[in-house]
Amino acid sequence: MRRGGLKIRLLIGLVIVAFAYLRKCSQKTENPYTGKTQSISLTPKQEIAIGLQQAPSMAQQHGGLYPDNRYQKIVDDIGQKLVNNTIAKKSGYQYDFHLLKDARAINAFALPGGQIFITYALFSKLTDEAGRLNEHMLAGVLGHEIGHVLGKHSNERITEANFWKLLTMGASVGADLGSLANSIGQQTLLKNGRGDELESDELGVRLMIDAGYDPIYLINVMKILKAAAGPNRVPEFQSTHPDPENRIEKIKEAIRRYQ
Repeated sequence: MRRGGLKIRLLIGLVIVAFAYLRKCSQKTENPYTGKTQSISLTPKQEIAIGLQQAPSMAQQHGGLYPDNRYQKIVDDIGQKLVNNTIAKKSGYQYDFHLLKDARAINAFALPGGQIFITYALFSKLTDEAGRLNEHMLAGVLGHEIGHVLGKHSNERITEANFWKLLTMGASVGADLGSLANSIGQQTLLKNGRGDELESDELGVRLMIDAGYDPIYLINVMKILKAAAGPNRVPEFQSTHPDPENRIEKIKEAIRRYQ
């Protein structure tokens, strides 16, 4: 009975693993904005719906929206200029730009479908030597986040996560190897996260050039992020983000390629 039960478990586990693999293969598609082949499970409409649904809670986590509408208008104007003059306009995503009240966390991020956020803590540092807002630097931040949307990075992460859930289930049922499969999955997601950042930097350079902004200022943004991380920055191999110095070199390459 024990051998029979083990065989049944192994068979069920193999069926689940095979299903996960075949489904992932069927989800392969070429991204029209990057040329990269990705596993994608969400339609653009689903991405937009997820982003709109999550946007209020994300804003709440950062203290809500910044109360000064003048600053919000600047973010809106630059964001829409980046969209309307570039490949982003053809994507069909619903782009909305949000300035968050958070004055401590130096951050910007994007949700699927075009919901883009920047904290006041980062916004306030995007200044020239006279202390005035540098629109090129702000365009660099927003362009990078639009890059995440065009790169369908959240979509890909969701698809990968669902794949590893199924794979872990199959390994757990078939041979009690769920924890091993899960650890391999986490390592894969970590590696892809670094690639996402570099890809978004490159897309950001393209968007800035097409919208009339100087992409060299994206390097200034990297220097701000490096300074904010401080001397105790997590080593690159332990982080989901590439080291700012490595990103700067890749940005310089992208500038030479597209300018």
